[in-house]
Amino acid sequence: MAKHYGPVFVDANVIIECYRIGGWKALSGGYELSTVVKCVEETQTGLQNRDPETWIDQKELVESLAAVHPVDDNQRAKGYLFEPHIATLDAGERDLWCWLHDHPDAWVVCSPDSATYEVACLRKMTHRVIFLEKLFEDIGFSGRKNLRSNFKKPWHDATIAAGQTRNGF
Repeated sequence: MAKHYGPVFVDANVIIECYRIGGWKALSGGYELSTVVKCVEETQTGLQNRDPETWIDQKELVESLAAVHPVDDNQRAKGYLFEPHIATLDAGERDLWCWLHDHPDAWVVCSPDSATYEVACLRKMTHRVIFLEKLFEDIGFSGRKNLRSNFKKPWHDATIAAGQTRNGF
C-alpha cells in the first residue's frame, strides 16, 4: 500500500498513543489529519490516569488538525441506518464512523479499536482502515518501534482476518 495523500481520520486512541511516544508532530506534519469533536473530548478525559508528559493541550491539538468535525443526531441516524453496529461503538468511534459514512471521499481511518474493524469488515471497507505503524513508516518516523501492539501490522491483519471470518467473507 502506497502512502495515503488524502484525509486521515484518527480517533482518541491514536492521538493519545502518538503523544505517548512523542510522534504527534511527525504525524500531523506528514498527513492531513482530521477527527470529530467527540474524539477531541475523549483526549481530555482520564488525564488523571495518564502520566503528565502524555497530557494533551486541547488548543494545540485542535490547531494541529486539518479539521475537527461536529456530528449531529441526523448524521448519527444516517450512520445507524448505514450500519446498525455503529450504535454499539464507543462515542468517539461512533461519531467518527457516522461522519465518515456521510462523506464518501478518499479518506482512511486510523483507529486501533476492534469495533471499528468490525464495521469496516461488515461494510467491506477494510481498504479504508490503516494502522498507525504504517502511517509512521511512510513518513519515516523511527519512534514507531515503541508503539503498542494494537497499532501495528500483525494486530491489524489478524483483526481484519477475524472480522472477515466472523462475517463469512
